[in-house]
Amino acid sequence: MDALIAGPLPESHGGFPPTAPQPLDDTPDGTLVQQARHGSSAAFEQLVTRYRARIYTMIHHMTGNEADTWDLSQEVFIKAWRALPGFEERSQFSTWLHRIAHNATCDWLRRKRVRGGHASSEFNDSTAATPEAGALTVPHGVQNPDQALENKELGLRIRDALAELSPEHRAVILMKEIDGLSYQEIADAAGCSLGTVMSRLFYARKRLQTLLADLHHANTSQRQDTP
Repeated sequence: MDALIAGPLPESHGGFPPTAPQPLDDTPDGTLVQQARHGSSAAFEQLVTRYRARIYTMIHHMTGNEADTWDLSQEVFIKAWRALPGFEERSQFSTWLHRIAHNATCDWLRRKRVRGGHASSEFNDSTAATPEAGALTVPHGVQNPDQALENKELGLRIRDALAELSPEHRAVILMKEIDGLSYQEIADAAGCSLGTVMSRLFYARKRLQTLLADLHHANTSQRQDTP
């Protein structure tokens, strides 16, 4: 189940053709994509090896569940392999792959919410104020999610706060803060406008500020008490 993430592609799994292990090199994504589109499973394996950790991290932050993350990560790469003939290269391969991961994970979270009867807070993008492009997407005085997860207690608090966001808002803030994507890359991956990305990031930031307000106050007090 975890072969796509932890090691080489299996010889035959879910539509992947047989492949021989190949060493990772610096071949550009575009070249590997062209080779893979012509049937080279070895080229696609290079792409999987290159991006599996990034995709796994994004999905894990959204699901908070290792077993589901393994399954979804594998699903993403299987979908990418099957959809590769239709990839027109109007965006970078990494952006296209993020879009597949975003859609697969958001769909999974929606199905889980429906089954569990959990009603998360919803947000209408069209009614949000558009923030400035440089607006921060994490609360002031609190580490960003990637840094904070190094601290177990703080990481759990931030993970719980992220879980309170809708799948769409969770996805954009993770793509910004964890993956370091630009606003345009996030828009391409999420399949929405640049303004929608900015408004979702603005809402996510304000929501996290509310959920993590006690951490912000504690951090501020600590700085004031430091001589």
